[in-house]
Amino acid sequence: MSDIILVVDDDKNICELIKMYLEDEFNVEIAHDGTGITETIRKTSPVLVILDIMLPVKNGWELCREIREEWDIPIIMLTAKGEETDKVLGLELGADDYITKPFSPRELTARVKAVLRRSRSGDGKAQALRFPGLVLDPESRQAKINGKSIELTPKEFELILLMASNPGRVFSRESLLDKVWGYDFDGDTRAVDSQVKRLRKKLEASPDSPSYIHTVWGIGYKFEVQQ
Repeated sequence: MSDIILVVDDDKNICELIKMYLEDEFNVEIAHDGTGITETIRKTSPVLVILDIMLPVKNGWELCREIREEWDIPIIMLTAKGEETDKVLGLELGADDYITKPFSPRELTARVKAVLRRSRSGDGKAQALRFPGLVLDPESRQAKINGKSIELTPKEFELILLMASNPGRVFSRESLLDKVWGYDFDGDTRAVDSQVKRLRKKLEASPDSPSYIHTVWGIGYKFEVQQ
């Protein structure tokens, strides 16, 4: 049985267009408003959600927040809004990518595959990274703080794994944007700052005095353990 992708958009023509381009490789479930989406996810277990922002009943931002409270499913935001503030807000809420209407169906298909590829990138051979109080397992894509599992979105895990795999290396925001989001990501470096902020809240006992992810002023960030 093919993996399921859930498309939530009140524009039926767009839903049918997305379905037409994806159905050769995926089963596509469609919803036209924000009601019952969490129940649908529980029933269908989609591998990815394509989520419009301007929806009846509940908007995409509300739904993104609700989904992130329970699952780490990759989310692609799809909207007519193109302002940078909208993109940053979506990413702050845990979205993995952001596409502005009008869009090329082939581009959307490529982004779906890229997001899924990144979320499944563990090859079963990489060893877990172990630091004082922190363990990152690339195979299971699981993070533990002091032995307790914490929920990270695919993008959050990719970001911390990249930096933790290169301790002490300073990454510019542009470099992180390129390596984690991809060269074709239509966003800006504030997306990196937003994800780092979210990561610190989850990883750090004191986010204002971080033990793992440190700001290098004027450049970007580095991973360095300071206990």
